[in-house]
Amino acid sequence: MIAKGKMLALGMLLIALAAFGAPYTLTAQDKVLNVYGPGGPLGPMKECAEMFSKTHGVEARVVAGPTPQWIDKAKQDADLIFGGAEYMLTEFIQKYPGLVEEKTRTSLYIRAAGILVRKGNPKKITSLSDLAKDGIKLIDVNGAGQVGLWEDMAGAHGLIPGIRKNIALSVTTSADAIGKWETMPELDAWITYESWHYRLKDLTDLARLPEKQKLYRGTPIAVTTISKNKELAKQFIDFLKTEQCHKVFQKWGWK
Repeated sequence: MIAKGKMLALGMLLIALAAFGAPYTLTAQDKVLNVYGPGGPLGPMKECAEMFSKTHGVEARVVAGPTPQWIDKAKQDADLIFGGAEYMLTEFIQKYPGLVEEKTRTSLYIRAAGILVRKGNPKKITSLSDLAKDGIKLIDVNGAGQVGLWEDMAGAHGLIPGIRKNIALSVTTSADAIGKWETMPELDAWITYESWHYRLKDLTDLARLPEKQKLYRGTPIAVTTISKNKELAKQFIDFLKTEQCHKVFQKWGWK
């Protein structure tokens, strides 16, 4: 039987080892990384998260879609928040002050705008000027990283009046746009990011714009202030910046 004095000494030794860097075992909670953001970057973000999970022995969960669908949960457990454009993350920070650790904000890759058209491109749309022609019906997303997208592009080429008159419908999210695209075959085109074509190959063809007509926006990400896994979250950001992940983003339509 161990004497009380020896038991006390053993207890003190264990405390000392813990204080001076004894090996730390990840708990179940430590092994989960919760990542939230809009639907646009979901494809590459999820694929990179799966690779990160395998190489780091953790579970990186990506939840994406319109913010109202996930914000309540994110306020409880989000480790990272990403945006579909730089202004989107800025707006998020303004709307939910104190949730994002702004010093960790990182700009990832840029993606180009393009024109989604019906399969087979029946209206032969190949340029912005084609969108100003009579008889063309457009859908516009006034939100979700696309605020002002068509206007910025059209304005540089004197096409604002012509394109504006052909906007048959405006919605606030890409999810709304997809729903309308599926149910309203009379819609001919949608100015959005080229990357959406890779999510909607069965429903769209992509009219790639000439480089001089393209517009690019960014993809930011940041650690939250409530994260219990901040170092792991920072490692995930570093992983997203690797060439391995860059190639994944390129596959999904980023530059």
